[in-house]
Amino acid sequence: MVGIDDVLNKLTTVIDPDLKKDIVSMGMIKDLELNSGNLKFTLELTTPACPFNEEIEQDVRKAIDELEGIENFDMKVTAKVMEGRDLAADEAMATVKNIIAVASGKGGVGKSTVSLNLALALSQTGAKVGLLDADIYGPSIPLMLGMKDANMQVEDNKLQPAESNGIKVVSFGFFSQQEHQAAIYRGPIISGIVKQFLVDTNWSNLDYLIVDLPPGTGDIPLTLAQTIPITGILV
Repeated sequence: MVGIDDVLNKLTTVIDPDLKKDIVSMGMIKDLELNSGNLKFTLELTTPACPFNEEIEQDVRKAIDELEGIENFDMKVTAKVMEGRDLAADEAMATVKNIIAVASGKGGVGKSTVSLNLALALSQTGAKVGLLDADIYGPSIPLMLGMKDANMQVEDNKLQPAESNGIKVVSFGFFSQQEHQAAIYRGPIISGIVKQFLVDTNWSNLDYLIVDLPPGTGDIPLTLAQTIPITGILV
């Protein structure tokens, strides 16, 4: 009779083409149950955007088909985005796995367009994505998303992001048109506003937060670097 060890041994023959390791040693097999020939488990892929996801899933099904004694097989396929930064060092934003800043040396070169399309592309892979429009001087994300009239709310002293196309969005452009919300971005220093948008927003559990920086290398990029550990920056 086939047992759990037999199943795991068979699955070690399935190799991730990108990482060159078997899926069992990588911990991609979760919640495995085997009862009277009925097998079920979860295949947790390393990222929703992996180009080999379909190939790995097919290899797993082929491996299980080669096992004798399996009458019914149920596999749930999920994906987990890995943390690309030190979450332990960022208690204020510990629920955001990756923060990617988008910067440029000058304005008008398509930085906000890149930020928005990057956020949309990541969201389409199944990742949970947020977009912070930190371009205080010329916030364009609300216009690009058709959200100029978005109504931001505050609950439990946390700013609640607006949502569009499955993306959580915060932009200074939302507040510049809402005078009664002025207390949300208290403080005379622009870097303080951006810091508040980062740590006082209910981003919840995000795989990626894309930060659209203003052009240049002024106070806001420095504030971002000094406030939180980031995964990377796209220039």
